[in-house]
Amino acid sequence: MRVILAEDSTLLREGLVRLLAEEGHEVAAAVGDGQALVAAVDAHDPDTVVVDVRMPPTHTDEGLRAALDIRRRRPHVNVLVLSQYVEKKYAAELMSSDVAGVGYLLKDRVAQVGDFLDALERVGAGGTAFDPEVVRQLLARTTQVDPLSRLTPREREVLERMAQGLTNASIAQQLHVSQSAVEKHVNSLFDKLGLAHAGGYSRRVLAVLRFLES
Repeated sequence: MRVILAEDSTLLREGLVRLLAEEGHEVAAAVGDGQALVAAVDAHDPDTVVVDVRMPPTHTDEGLRAALDIRRRRPHVNVLVLSQYVEKKYAAELMSSDVAGVGYLLKDRVAQVGDFLDALERVGAGGTAFDPEVVRQLLARTTQVDPLSRLTPREREVLERMAQGLTNASIAQQLHVSQSAVEKHVNSLFDKLGLAHAGGYSRRVLAVLRFLES
């Protein structure tokens, strides 16, 4: 995978460069701010970018704005966003567009090397990878809003894991139930969210986005 890194912490940036190189990925560039990230993407046309939300000069949302700009201009480039905290506004903005090839992880997850690499591989393959804590907080803010309030606790658990990018088989394994049981919960929440007929769009993606739009 051809990757560009954008992280203003030199220590973390260099550590990620070494980690990805050891895993056989090509790091085309490693930069420290959003403007440099956009320029590097234009120069190298990577498969995936890994970007911190807060970078110089203001340390607010430069990384995220750069990521959104890249997605608009180069939708084939996958984006894995890293954040120190759950930035609800930024996460919702990123996830409210096409989430294929998009991920959002808390930086603590980077310390769990296996989880980070798994998320990067999923995003790089055009899938999704959202930190469980990010999903939990975004779901929590809509607990009083219909139609999500109609979901059972188990259906919410399934939806949370769908938002993390897991397949039905992986969800079944995590919840210790059969895959057919997960499929029933998925179909039920599709019905409750009004997605029985999605007009050719991915019902899984629409289900994840529905609570973000509420």
